[in-house]
Amino acid sequence: MGKNEVKKYVAYRLEWLRKMPEHPQKAALANLRRGIGRVPGDLPELWGVFLQDLPEEMQRKTGDPTREEWAVYLALTFYALHQQGHKVAHLNMNQDGFSLGNAARRLVDPNEEPEDSSVFNRFNALATSSNIRECAHHMRGMIQMLRAKDIPLDYPRLASDLYELQFLDRAPAVRLNWGRDFWNNNTLEEEKEKKDE
Repeated sequence: MGKNEVKKYVAYRLEWLRKMPEHPQKAALANLRRGIGRVPGDLPELWGVFLQDLPEEMQRKTGDPTREEWAVYLALTFYALHQQGHKVAHLNMNQDGFSLGNAARRLVDPNEEPEDSSVFNRFNALATSSNIRECAHHMRGMIQMLRAKDIPLDYPRLASDLYELQFLDRAPAVRLNWGRDFWNNNTLEEEKEKKDE
């Protein structure tokens, strides 16, 4: 299994959540939010939301979560946090093409130099996390900032990035892509134009 399978599975689960009737959807999102700061599998009420139909290749027979399970779990729980206060039907915080780097850059005040911003310091701490738990800790603050400004994120892509970030040899490429997206103003402008169309 790999990043593409993780990405597809998270897209599938987000679509499943999106299609739910409003009240069960609100309950599922509230349960997912309770999972933030926890380890995958800690809360039985989340098992169905993040494990249902999870391919066997993504699961481990021991008690420790796999890299895939961590990536899926974090993407879904952070999506629930990001979505809090918004009806999915009116404003879905999962939007294709909004990478973590682009989203973080949108948080920077236009009158401020990006490298001098508190956003850059937080983004840097997130990007240089030494393990998935530290990454999750820093990601929570970033997601809360994005939610406050109604800036969406591509959650299947985030799940793919979180999966790759857990490999020592692949993490530098993820960080580089995040950095490129943060500093690439052309990409930011193109995304703004697409959103305005």
